[in-house]
Amino acid sequence: MTYITTPIFYVNAQPHLGHAYSTLVADVYCRFKRLNGDDVRFQTGTDEHGDKIVQAADDAGVSPKQYVDQISGMFREAWPLLAIKPDNFIRTTDKNHIDTVQGILQKVYDQDDIYFSQYTGLYCKGCERFLTEKELVDGKCPDHLTVPDKISEENYFFRMSKYQDWLIDHIKTNPDFISPERYKNEVLSFLKEPLEDLCISRPTSRLTWGVPLPFDKNFVTYVWFDALINYLTGIGYPDGVDFNRYWQTSEHIIAKDILKPHAIYWPTMLKSIGIAPYRKLHVHGYWNVEDTKMSKSIGNVVRPADLVDKYGVDAVRYFLLREMSFGLDSSFSAKALVARQNSDLANDLGNLFSRSLTMVGKFGHAKVPVPTDLTAEDQELAEAATAMVTDYAVHMNNFAFNKALQIIWAVISRANKYIVSNAPWELAKDPALDGRLQTVLYTLLESLRLIGLALEPIMPATSAKIREALGVKIAPALDGQSQWGLLEPGTEISMIAALFPRLDSGKKKKKKNSAATSAKTKAKKEKPTEDDALISFDDFLKLDLRIGEIIAAEKIKKSDRLLKLTIKAPEERTVVAGIAEHYEPEDVIGRQVIIVANLKPVKLMGVQSQGMVLAAKDNGKLVLSAVSAPVAAGSKVS
Repeated sequence: MTYITTPIFYVNAQPHLGHAYSTLVADVYCRFKRLNGDDVRFQTGTDEHGDKIVQAADDAGVSPKQYVDQISGMFREAWPLLAIKPDNFIRTTDKNHIDTVQGILQKVYDQDDIYFSQYTGLYCKGCERFLTEKELVDGKCPDHLTVPDKISEENYFFRMSKYQDWLIDHIKTNPDFISPERYKNEVLSFLKEPLEDLCISRPTSRLTWGVPLPFDKNFVTYVWFDALINYLTGIGYPDGVDFNRYWQTSEHIIAKDILKPHAIYWPTMLKSIGIAPYRKLHVHGYWNVEDTKMSKSIGNVVRPADLVDKYGVDAVRYFLLREMSFGLDSSFSAKALVARQNSDLANDLGNLFSRSLTMVGKFGHAKVPVPTDLTAEDQELAEAATAMVTDYAVHMNNFAFNKALQIIWAVISRANKYIVSNAPWELAKDPALDGRLQTVLYTLLESLRLIGLALEPIMPATSAKIREALGVKIAPALDGQSQWGLLEPGTEISMIAALFPRLDSGKKKKKKNSAATSAKTKAKKEKPTEDDALISFDDFLKLDLRIGEIIAAEKIKKSDRLLKLTIKAPEERTVVAGIAEHYEPEDVIGRQVIIVANLKPVKLMGVQSQGMVLAAKDNGKLVLSAVSAPVAAGSKVS
């Protein structure tokens, strides 16, 4: 049983990449827990009170209520676009939340954990809280880079200092309470200094947009004492069945900028209320854009809806989980996302999927084959695929999503190499090897089934397509579906569209300088000599010879001689080769060949060819170039 929450996002701005990542992580963790058979509740929402909301509403020329309704709606609408499915979406303007906040305030006040006092301090409008001198960097707020205002006013305070020793002890005796460890150490370092009491109110003389204090109507609740309580409201505190069922399993997911409120304010508040602390706090880093912090002023804010519209849901989900190491900062760029889609998704996973199904359709009557005895190589792939699920689960539980994906892709790479080393298209030529062929095809399909199972939390639509293609009817679950050999022979497979299209990298080719070209003069032809047949070593070095892997092949219409090859070297390129009279398309898929990678592109039969495949001619027969052992695609020949 698990209760998973995101922060409730402050509605002074529209949803952006940082919001999307927090919510995506919660969704992926939720799906993974359910894949394990866990009873999970997932909550997100919006934080709608405070100074910044009033200012944003004024700037927009609307009332605070109109403003928060509009922006909160944008958050609610953003998450389905990313296939994110929370069980509850809470707003701090909801009546039941306001009632809960006021009930807790009265309880804490009645037990003398809230008192009235005058305070003079340094107030940051961006943070909406008072800062200590120690928190400032060069006299400025480190997050907003502004000099805080010195404010002196009477307010209500929560006796947070009363619970400092208890909090230190709780963190030390519960090593998984805050993770990654660097953030736990950061909190403990902060707690080495005496903890000040927390100002929890604002006078209505300067702020009315907030929850009124139940014991003094001249004040409204400070935003954090209001916002943090959402985690209780959303599961029916104090008497709801869901509160008694889920709270003890609560896990919060936040970004590092709100570490202090969640790691210090919130646990001490819970202690005062008389509720056990949440179970875990998971803290992630920032998303920068092209290594620059996202900022509306410089116009580099990334919107989740724009990403999905351009790249697709599962590609975005994959990229965000693969690119960021949880807890550390990461940088977003469209170029990196396109590279991931083309390499990891289209080339690696997409080609494994398409090649396997195509071969089963051609050589296995479009049905799951009947395997015979596994060879050592078959067994190695089977063991790697089943071990993948176990290791992946460990990383998913530890929020190491990028490592979980690395493990999955290691098996995808291994399966692609398995195709090359077993060459099903060659086995199909010999009826005596049909048993071996069917075993190879079954091994590929069963590997795909386990890969699809592991991908379900991260890329649910892709996982569903893999299950559909393999004829798997049951809902995904790790329990009972993680072992090898569950695909039923004879099950019909479906030929569906490619999982991921290749995307244009956006690079623009340089135009020819026509003026320079026209200025060139042609050299006079002279009678060739024997030396004219020789080239210099410098001329040879101009050739870029590389190892390429043929990952797709097809005949070109109206040509008996040409094949259109898709070659990975390491980027994907199209090469037209005059080998159709000597090789069928399925014969060349998976082969490694030598290509001229820097040959000027030319159109042949309407297809642009971006290189040349080297082959030897022997008594009129063409034989493709090869290497004696498999090497990485793109390796330079020298």
